[in-house]
Amino acid sequence: MPEMSYQELKPPRRILLGPGPSNIHPRVQQAMTEPLLGHMDPYFFTVMDDIMKLLRFLFRTENELTFPISATGSAGMEASFANFLERGDTAVIGVNGFFGERMVNNALRYGADVVQLNAEWGRIIEPEVIEAVLKSRKQVKLLALVHAETSTGVLQPLTEASQLAKQCGALFLVDAVTSLGGQELAVDDWGIDICYSGSQKCISCPPGLAPFTANQTALDTLKTRTCNVPSFYLDLSLLAKYWLANGGRTYHHTAPACMFYALHEALALIAEEGLEARIQRHLRHGAALHAGLEAMGLTLHAQPGHRLSTLTTVRIPSNVDDLRVRQRLLNEFGIEIGGGLGALKGQVWRIGLMGHSSTEENVLLFLSALEKLLVEEGYSLEAGAGVSAATRNLKKK
Repeated sequence: MPEMSYQELKPPRRILLGPGPSNIHPRVQQAMTEPLLGHMDPYFFTVMDDIMKLLRFLFRTENELTFPISATGSAGMEASFANFLERGDTAVIGVNGFFGERMVNNALRYGADVVQLNAEWGRIIEPEVIEAVLKSRKQVKLLALVHAETSTGVLQPLTEASQLAKQCGALFLVDAVTSLGGQELAVDDWGIDICYSGSQKCISCPPGLAPFTANQTALDTLKTRTCNVPSFYLDLSLLAKYWLANGGRTYHHTAPACMFYALHEALALIAEEGLEARIQRHLRHGAALHAGLEAMGLTLHAQPGHRLSTLTTVRIPSNVDDLRVRQRLLNEFGIEIGGGLGALKGQVWRIGLMGHSSTEENVLLFLSALEKLLVEEGYSLEAGAGVSAATRNLKKK
């Protein structure tokens, strides 16, 4: 047998300011080293109960079925369409970025009749557009919108869309992957029927879990399905038997124990900080970043008045090399940011300030590093303008 060759595992430390994942708190890292337990262990069930309680707090919901799906955020999307759509159902889906397009792709794979609500990448989908399309269709099963479009930095308003969905008897589905734990989100108060997220962004847990919640209105539609949910792994009626203690838990899959520990600790940290305080922290740091970038003469891409604080898109100046700047940020400063996706590839940078990564220090370090690299790219700006503007913004009450 030939001799095996492999490296010693020593990944470098990075400041994660891209579109995800974010850096994790030392307590979350430590939680992953706790003793491994079986997924049917009585103590493990108490951890699961805590996670559901903490997720209800985070989603701001009383929904009984509120739990993390044992897979990445994309599984939350997949579970939504697999369970609540059948072949021939009409789904109206907002598309103003890459992840709206991915929703469409999912719905089509389950045989839905998809009606796209298209908007320019970087702008919201206006309520009147939603209303016109919903009224033009006889029976809409589901309206789906991305709350925080990770590819564009746009924060989509939801309350009016929810009301419009209710008026036509449609379920309202929301992608909250880049908003849960960082932006204002109120599942019950806003009338959201189905909502999913990812563990690795504003929650600041490693990637691998998809927080998910569905209300009773949504779950009642499962009883009227004409065929089984096409995915065994993502069938909510089966997952509920594992997660909910009603009548005793039933084995469904081998749960990732160490990831559940990490999520438990990440959610505990959020509860300790306070949800409103956490949202205000993200708003404060996002505003400082926006002020700094604009003071450097750069143009924010997303629609004014609807910009995320958790994920900022900024236009790349002409004659500045996108990839070279991102590589130098990584190699010289240990800072990761993201490039554009889809239609915005090569046109924007995506800068995340999510969860544990959303700090004053990171805002100022990033602006200082970016200024140095832009000057060396031949971009003209006032020395220190970005850091100065961000610092002034941070001093505001």
